[in-house]
Amino acid sequence: MHNLRLKNNFGPSAAVEGMRHKTNLAAVLIQRWYRRYMAHLEMRRRYTWNIFQSIEYAGEQDQLQLSSFFSFMLDNFTQLNGNGPDLISQLLDPVVDPWLDRETCYSMIAVPNSYTGPRLSFPLSVTDTNTLLNAFKEQQTLHARYLLQLLYETKKLLRQMPNIVYLSTSYTKDITICGDLHGRLDDLLLIFYKNGLPSAETPYVFNGDFVDRGKKSIEVATLLFAYFLLYPDNMHLNRGNHEDYLMNLRYGFTKEVMQKYKTHGRQILQLFQDVFSLLPVATVIDGKVLIVHGGISDQTDLDFLNSVERHKVRRLFKYTSSLFVAKHNGRFSWLNSLLHSCVSSRKRRCHLMRQDSAASCCSSSSSSSSSSSTLCSPRSPSSLSPRPCPLSPSMHFTVNSLQVPFLDSLSSLSPPSPPQHGQEWKQIVDILWSDPKNQDGCHPNTFRGGGCYFGPDVTQRLMHQHGLQLLIRSHECKQEGYELCHGGQVITIFSASNYYEEGSNRGAYIKMGRDLVPRFYQYQVGRGTRKLTLTQRVRVAEGSALRALKEKLFTHRSELMAGFMECDHNNTACVSVSDWAQVLETVLRLDLPWRTLRPHLVRLTAEGAVEYQSCFEDMGSGAQLAQVTPNLAETLFRYRTDIEIIFNIIDKDHSGLISTEEFRQMWRLFSAHLEVDIEDRAIDDLARSIDFNKDGSIDFTEFLEAFRVVHKLDNRDQPLCGRTENF
Repeated sequence: MHNLRLKNNFGPSAAVEGMRHKTNLAAVLIQRWYRRYMAHLEMRRRYTWNIFQSIEYAGEQDQLQLSSFFSFMLDNFTQLNGNGPDLISQLLDPVVDPWLDRETCYSMIAVPNSYTGPRLSFPLSVTDTNTLLNAFKEQQTLHARYLLQLLYETKKLLRQMPNIVYLSTSYTKDITICGDLHGRLDDLLLIFYKNGLPSAETPYVFNGDFVDRGKKSIEVATLLFAYFLLYPDNMHLNRGNHEDYLMNLRYGFTKEVMQKYKTHGRQILQLFQDVFSLLPVATVIDGKVLIVHGGISDQTDLDFLNSVERHKVRRLFKYTSSLFVAKHNGRFSWLNSLLHSCVSSRKRRCHLMRQDSAASCCSSSSSSSSSSSTLCSPRSPSSLSPRPCPLSPSMHFTVNSLQVPFLDSLSSLSPPSPPQHGQEWKQIVDILWSDPKNQDGCHPNTFRGGGCYFGPDVTQRLMHQHGLQLLIRSHECKQEGYELCHGGQVITIFSASNYYEEGSNRGAYIKMGRDLVPRFYQYQVGRGTRKLTLTQRVRVAEGSALRALKEKLFTHRSELMAGFMECDHNNTACVSVSDWAQVLETVLRLDLPWRTLRPHLVRLTAEGAVEYQSCFEDMGSGAQLAQVTPNLAETLFRYRTDIEIIFNIIDKDHSGLISTEEFRQMWRLFSAHLEVDIEDRAIDDLARSIDFNKDGSIDFTEFLEAFRVVHKLDNRDQPLCGRTENF
C-alpha cells in the first residue's frame, strides 16, 4: 500500500515534466525552423537587391558608352548634313536659343481662359507655392508660360550662388537633408507632411537626382525650384549625376518634358538644362559636415572645386570621347568607308532635291523631323569647322589623321588635343559619381563606369585636410533608406522609397541640429506596401528582379550560347554548374551569386548537369519582322534603350515617325559604335519593311515594340523558389 501511494504521488509530476520537455523541444524546433526561414528570406532579399543594383549599374555603363559615342561623333564627324549642326550635334549641343535669355521668353506666351491649372505671380509668395503644391496633388499640369518664368527666375538666382554653399546651424533648430527623389512626387509630399514645408524655421538640403526614372520629375523639380525662389536662404539644392542632359535622355526626364509640353517642350527642356548646370555641387554645414551627391576621390580639393566654372560642365561625360577614340581606333577606316558611302548617296539625293523648290526644302527641314532635306542642303566646304576631340595627355595616339566625311569632300583632322578643363571636369565628375568602399585606396568605379571608389583612408585624408568630421552623400539606393560606413564618417541617404519595386526599400531623411549629430527618419510610400507581409514583399521584389535578369540573359543569347557550346565538348546540350556560372559571369559581368540563382534560371538533369538552353525557353520576342536577320534582331533587343534614345531625339515632335533616310544614317553610325557586322542591305531591307504605308516614314514606336522581351510564363504571383518556404 505504501509503494502504491508513492507511485500515485510521483506519477502526475513525471507526466507534467514530460509534457514540459516536449513543449521545450517543440519550441526549440520552431525557433530553429523560424531562424532557417528568416535566414533563407534574408538570402533571397540580398540576392534580389544584388540583381537590381547590378543591372542598374550595367545600364549606367551602357550610358557611358553611348555618351562616348555621341561625344566622339560630335568632336570628329560634325557637319554631316552640310547645313548647320548635324544630327549628333543636335543630340549633344543644341543651338542655344537667345530668346530664352530674355524675359519676354515667357511673357509672349498667352494663357487661355480655359486653363484651370495653377496661376503664379512673381516674385512667388507662400500662396503661390501652396497653390502649386495642391495643384500637383490633384494631378494638374503647370502651364508652359509659368514654368518657363519659374525656370528663368531660378536660373537668374542660381547664377549668384557659389559652387559650395556654407550653412550655419546657429540660426535654426534643425537642418533637414534629403537624398535622391528621382521623380517620386509622393515621397516629396510625404517628407513635407512629416517634417514640414520649407521655411525659415524648416530649412532643407536636397542632395541631387531630383529627376529621371519616376513619372513626376517635372513636378518634383518645379516644387523644389519654387521653394528655392521663395526661401533662397533656407532651401538648398545640390547637383546630382542625373541633372545632366545625356542621363535625362536615357532615364526618362527628356521624354516626360516633351510629352507633357508638346508646344514649348524644347524651350522648357533647354532652360532645365541651364538650371541643372548652375546648381551648386556641395554644401557644408558649420564647416564640419560636407554634403555632396556621390562622393570624393583622392584628388578632391574643396578650395579648387569652389573656383570651377560649374556652368560650363553641362555634359558630365564630355571628355570621355578621348577614351572612345583610343579604344576604337582600329575601326576608323571601316567607319570612314561607311560614312563615305552615306556622303555619296547624299550627293545624289541633293542633286535631285535641288530641282525642287528651295523654299519647300527649307520649310520641311525646319518644321518636321521626318524630312530628310536637312541631310541634303548644300554648304560650302570652307564654312565647315570641325572640332578637335579631347585626349588625355598620357594617352598614345598612333593615327596621324582622321578622315572625316563632308558634303563635297573628305578632309583630315589632326589628332585630338587635350581637354582645356579636364581637371575641373574630373573634380565635378568625382563629386557626382563616386561610391565609398571598405577597402583603402581610390580606384576607378568600373561598376558604374564613372567616378571612383574611395576607401576610408581617402575619407580620413579629406577630413583632416579641410577640418571636417562627417561626409553625407546619396547616389546609392539603400534598403533602409540610409547606411553608415568608414567608421561612421560617411553616411548615405536615399529618399526615394520603393525605388526598384513596390516594397523594395524605405526612404529616409536626416535631421541635424547644432550638435551635428544625425537623426534618421524612415518612411515608405504606398498603401499596398503596408498590407503586404515581409514574405510577400520579398517575393514581389524577387519576381521583378528575376524577370529583369532573364531579359538580360535573353538579350545576350548568342554570346552565352557560344560560351556554353565551347564548354560542351560532347555536344550534349549540357554543362556543369561551374562552367554554366563561369560563362554567365564572363559574358554579363554582373558579379552575381549564380550558383544560388541557378534554380530560378535553368534546369538540371538527373545527373546534376545544367541544360543550358533552358535559360531562354520561357522568354520570347514580340512580333518580329521576317526581314530581320537573327544578328540584327539580337542587337536590337540588347541595345533597344540606346536606339530609342537616338530616335526619340530625331523625332522632334514625338509623333513616333522618322524618315527612312534618318533611320538608315543613324543606324549605320550606331552599328559602327557597337562593332556589329551588319550588311548595308540588311539595314535597307529593315528600313523598307517597317515603312508600312510606303510614305518614307517609319513608325518607330511600333517598331521598338516588336523588339521587346516577352515572358511566356509570368510567375510573378507564384512562389519562385519551389520548396523555399518548406523546411
